[in-house]
Amino acid sequence: MILKKISWVFKRHPWLYIARFKLLSKNSNIEDIKEQSYNAKNHIKDIPHYFNEVNDIIFKDGKPNNDVDLVKQLSVWLQNNIKGGPGLSEPSDEALKIMLSGKGGVCSDMAQVFNNFCVINNIQVREWGNTRAPFSNDYGGHSFNEFYSNTLNKWILIDVSYSLFFYANNKTEPLSVLEIYDFFPDPNEVYFETFNSSKKIDEKNIIKNYLHPDTVPFLICNYSNKTYDAFLKRTRPHIPVFITHFAIFLVGKSYYYRFPLSDYKKIFN
Repeated sequence: MILKKISWVFKRHPWLYIARFKLLSKNSNIEDIKEQSYNAKNHIKDIPHYFNEVNDIIFKDGKPNNDVDLVKQLSVWLQNNIKGGPGLSEPSDEALKIMLSGKGGVCSDMAQVFNNFCVINNIQVREWGNTRAPFSNDYGGHSFNEFYSNTLNKWILIDVSYSLFFYANNKTEPLSVLEIYDFFPDPNEVYFETFNSSKKIDEKNIIKNYLHPDTVPFLICNYSNKTYDAFLKRTRPHIPVFITHFAIFLVGKSYYYRFPLSDYKKIFN
């Protein structure tokens, strides 16, 4: 119980939240992130076999030929079969098992398992986060994904927690992360739609996570699922997860955040 409280403080205490951004953040630009993808550090052979077992269930009737439809089917299945709950800090296959059992999973967990499903389905994917600049005690951030559609020849933001895309008022194709924030400071120029007919969308939550004027997106880079799985399998539950993550940082194998649209130091103002 004491270790859980310490872990919660490390992840949620405002000072430590800010410290994590100071350690892991890098300013970037749009050109620098063009080639960034989760697939560059994570190959099919590195993804735990359990993801393939679940993937066979998701696509038991065959896979769509269109990559957008494939990703939609994957997202809807995950949203319909994962109830959600406490945040997880487990090896990826264990996290997926817990999530499918209805005992946990927040937006970052959903984004991370979605990454692995995209890898085994040969879809280029990357993970993003949103925060506030300046930092707000009232907002804990949000995690989501972006996949590259060969059909549409572009990156597309997808929020698997809600099975939704964003659109411009004058376009029919889904928007990328960078396209959405091109419309700021007028968020009325973009709208969002769910493609999961069995779920209702929480509009207030989407506006809070994406369209607040102080929202700043950052790309999560250099995440090696194989590395984090290996460390977590050896240390959980004996060592608090924040110590494990700090150890990975010290050996130079940690993920980091790239801010292509804003100076990350504005968070600390």
